[in-house]
Amino acid sequence: MTTTVLTLNSGSSSLKFSVFAEATGSRLKLQLRGDATDLGGDTRLRVENGARELIRERSVPGKSRAERQAAALDLVLDTVSTEAGGQLFSVVGHRVVHGGDIFMRPVGIDADTLTSIRELSPLAPLHQPYAVAAIETIMQRYTKLPQIACFDTAFHQTQSDTARRYGLPRELHDAGIKRYGFHGLSYEFVARALPALAGPVADRRVIIAHLGNGASLCALNGGQSVATTMGFTPLDGLIMGTRCGALDPGVVLHLLRDGTRTVEQVEALLYDQSGLLGVSGISSDMRELQASTDKNAVEAVDLFCDSVARGIGAMAAALSGVDALVFTGGIGENSAPLRERICRACEWLGVRVDAIANAAGRACITNGASKVSAWVVPTREDEMIARHALAYIAR
Repeated sequence: MTTTVLTLNSGSSSLKFSVFAEATGSRLKLQLRGDATDLGGDTRLRVENGARELIRERSVPGKSRAERQAAALDLVLDTVSTEAGGQLFSVVGHRVVHGGDIFMRPVGIDADTLTSIRELSPLAPLHQPYAVAAIETIMQRYTKLPQIACFDTAFHQTQSDTARRYGLPRELHDAGIKRYGFHGLSYEFVARALPALAGPVADRRVIIAHLGNGASLCALNGGQSVATTMGFTPLDGLIMGTRCGALDPGVVLHLLRDGTRTVEQVEALLYDQSGLLGVSGISSDMRELQASTDKNAVEAVDLFCDSVARGIGAMAAALSGVDALVFTGGIGENSAPLRERICRACEWLGVRVDAIANAAGRACITNGASKVSAWVVPTREDEMIARHALAYIAR
């Protein structure tokens, strides 16, 4: 019997899934993948086969975001079962954004681990509660099916205590208020894939730019995380689709002191109404903003590029230099104009972009005069989750 794994990535705005089958050697064969997007509005579930061909699309019912999330998961489970001829998958792997200092590697989920995961929800309110809800649903529906939690924070456990510390009293650090970092599953996948493309430089000083609706940077040395832009929550660092990124804490105090907003309203402002959406007043989608001539849209794109370039400088300082720069994520993989802008802003580091190679979407986008090589590496967080889940049940 073929071993199959269902991967789930549950968030407040979308539910993504994939089904992989274990093939010969270390290969995984993609059987199905899909997503339910816009869980806050007109939600649709799209399902593709292993050849990335659309095989099913339908609307997702529900009045609230939570109802649509639950309905989307039910549709995913029914679709996977139908496409597999009623055969149940062998294991479910979940992307869980926050593992705190409790979870440093993938773990099997039982009642105790689920309680610990749930207690971390305030640190990742856009993702954690939805991952918990998905785990609970599968526990109820398939009581004996193994579930594995894979944590975005785990990859950053290699960072030094100094790199993870804020300038706060030590007792707060000891109580867990520290930099955790996120997008770890993406960084882990790219770090594993890079040697086949870049050779020995992959094991040196590398900065990975995960640029998408959520965006962050990670500095790696020897394939291990040294520093990253996200901190205590996924709100910190670069400007993102709807998140503000790095912000003077005094702004939050001011917003709370003036008495016109509740804590919940300030949280919604920072997580859902800021970033590219807030600056442009048009959209959180970089494709729409790049296509627009509206001055606010132009400024939002400028601010994003400036945020990334400044962040790369900080990551280079953490590494005492840089040997390779890697672009990944939806924007990083697909927007040649933004890659070129960012590379040109980093010329002081020794980056020399090859405009033709970049426009063509080649793996290496720098020329022979570049002291720092730049690469485009598609990330596959779902495949990383699948590999962790299969390795866990094979122990």
